[in-house]
Amino acid sequence: MTATAAEAPLPRAWRTARITPLAEVLAPGRIAATAVRLGLQVFLVTCLWRALYANTHSSAGLVKEQAVSYAVLAALAVRIRGLDRAAGRDMMIQHIQYGTIVYWFLRPVPPQRYYLYRALGDQAYGFAWAGAAYVLCRLTGVLEPPASAGAGAAFAVSLLLGQIVLYYLTLLIDLLCFWTIQNNSALLILLFAQNLLSGAYAPLWFFPGWFVAMSAVLPFQSTLNVPLSLYIGRIPLSDLPAQLAVQAVWVLLLALLTRLLWRRAAARVVSQGG
Repeated sequence: MTATAAEAPLPRAWRTARITPLAEVLAPGRIAATAVRLGLQVFLVTCLWRALYANTHSSAGLVKEQAVSYAVLAALAVRIRGLDRAAGRDMMIQHIQYGTIVYWFLRPVPPQRYYLYRALGDQAYGFAWAGAAYVLCRLTGVLEPPASAGAGAAFAVSLLLGQIVLYYLTLLIDLLCFWTIQNNSALLILLFAQNLLSGAYAPLWFFPGWFVAMSAVLPFQSTLNVPLSLYIGRIPLSDLPAQLAVQAVWVLLLALLTRLLWRRAAARVVSQGG
């Protein structure tokens, strides 16, 4: 194998991953709208949680600084996967409806890898926004630093695993299109369940015990509640190995399931003509 052949996959991956982010960067209106929307979200959740703690120092085991930091981080984390691919007509459901999904299976790049490259590009773009907003929130005092240096490192590792879990959950819903044609309702249900059961709306400790127990056996809290809880110190570092193990198990199970569904989906795609 020549050096050129060995280096070919990397540029191909880069060209594929940057498609949607590049469309965003080349549209100043979208950049401005994203900045305004994210700024308003951070401002509103900060005002809300400060108001809720106006007459109390601690609630559900959280002091005001922890609650505000959790809420702000949740708003930033949701931004990581907030890129709109529908405008570029490159969602899986759109390709299935238009009949162009067949090209995913005719390209030199396998459809699984193409989907992964696009997701990596989208998430890298989202991480850039979230990272820039995080620095700004820290500089302005809106966001507290992590509970400790170890908590900050644990947060970073757990957040990465959580994003992988969320990637596979989204892929799982997208793959349903091969059997249902439509998945709009399923995507809305996933979005609502993700925000509710992951703690994006509010930390899970504010919910009843039965709700917390139910969320513990589902993968959603691994995507957000666990990393944010590590950041603010609600989950001690002594519990880190167990929490990371749970996240890793969900990654493995969802990876195996989606791999099986990709194979079944490929068998349903038929190409006629040349």
